[in-house]
Amino acid sequence: MGVRLVVVDDHRLHAEALASALRQRGHRVLAATAPAHLAAEAVAARSPEVCLFGTARPTAEGVFDPVERIRRDRPQVAVVVLGPVPSPRGVAAAFAAGACGYVRHDERIEGVERALAKARAGEVAVAPRLLREAFEDLLNPGEQPQDEAARLLRLLTGREVEVLRRVAEGEDTRLIAAGMGIAPSTARTHIQRILVKLEVGSRLEAAALAARTGLLVRAAQGPGEDAAYPG
Repeated sequence: MGVRLVVVDDHRLHAEALASALRQRGHRVLAATAPAHLAAEAVAARSPEVCLFGTARPTAEGVFDPVERIRRDRPQVAVVVLGPVPSPRGVAAAFAAGACGYVRHDERIEGVERALAKARAGEVAVAPRLLREAFEDLLNPGEQPQDEAARLLRLLTGREVEVLRRVAEGEDTRLIAAGMGIAPSTARTHIQRILVKLEVGSRLEAAALAARTGLLVRAAQGPGEDAAYPG
């Protein structure tokens, strides 16, 4: 039996992509909305079993205030946070606010499903590896977390970054091919390689991941020392 949930995120595109993927897998998504600070209102209006709360800034001041409100006003609703990696202090902040789960935003949809099911059952939903990373960071505070946008950029060629930008702008394969002066079959190949490298299942998820991490903004600023992706 699917989980009854609401999906909230700072990026509407990402919320809708997640909602679509979860509906296709038999879950009852009552609402997909943005921005994330409206989570408490969405929960109050829909009364879900679980709230999937997406944020790109888990260490920002006040970001988990809506989670605290949900746990105070609707304690029967479990909250699972979908956040960046690595973000050990964000994990700690999420649980301190009352969340019962934390999932990496680059997790496969099956991992998100497992977290939702555990949360609904009243269990803690966090991967052991993520907890290990959190403890390692807290024990070594001088180490800075890796820039996620830079990490993703290192996976892509310059041509793939351009294709991803066009995907994010809503262009279909035909328009991408025409705009870049390449064959449609070549454009499709680039898109498939992007999906594999970013470990996402659709163009919509790729665009959402790019928006969440600021990948395309980072690419526009130039590769820099730590993101020297090839052309």
